[in-house]
Amino acid sequence: MSESKKKSERRKFFIGSNLALFAVALFIGVVCLYPVSVATSAGDGVYRRGAEDSDCVSLLVNVYWGTEEVYSMLDVLDEYGGKATFFIGGAWADDNADCVKEIVSRGHEIGSHGYFHKDCTTLSYEETAEEINLSRRFLLLAAGVEVGLFAPPSGAYDQTTVQVCGDLGMKLILWSKDTVDWRDKDADLCYERATDGVSGGEFILMHPMPATVQALPRILQYYRENGFRAVTVTENLTYGG
Repeated sequence: MSESKKKSERRKFFIGSNLALFAVALFIGVVCLYPVSVATSAGDGVYRRGAEDSDCVSLLVNVYWGTEEVYSMLDVLDEYGGKATFFIGGAWADDNADCVKEIVSRGHEIGSHGYFHKDCTTLSYEETAEEINLSRRFLLLAAGVEVGLFAPPSGAYDQTTVQVCGDLGMKLILWSKDTVDWRDKDADLCYERATDGVSGGEFILMHPMPATVQALPRILQYYRENGFRAVTVTENLTYGG
């Protein structure tokens, strides 16, 4: 093969390689900027929402403080006929067993939020299982119900967390909307984040904060007026999860 022909072949090879690399980079960029919708079947072992074609939305209330606010939230939910799932921290439940019982007696769902609010990504398999099981056992003793849902503190999880939940027969729950109420403590922001662009199957994260209690009637009223029902996570997932 002549030298000129060799150079021509090399140019074709480099051009083809660069085009292939460009296509890969373009694909990655599109995926990052426009992520695909999260499947309700939790192919990665994590549930972030229910079915979009449902009329269900779920309030996820993570509880490690705010006992009085929890009671106030229960009153508002009763008034609007809504149900919620309260993810209970074991250390809080240990001091507030009566409140845990009240949550269940009013027809709401409880899940585990761990016992000591540990970052699951720093724990071994055994430590993760212990953190979840301590909470489950106490909630069973306190409220008489088996817990099948786990919301990792701070939303921090890894493959070990997924594996432990699978082995324990539990669903690992995250969210599709976050009110960030613990940080901003603003009722209007809480309302906006819980309602803006809401669609069927949403999991809306919140905490027992005074501003959240203030926003909750407006949130539930918005759902009602727009054809959504506030239901537990399990009911939401049962519809199309």
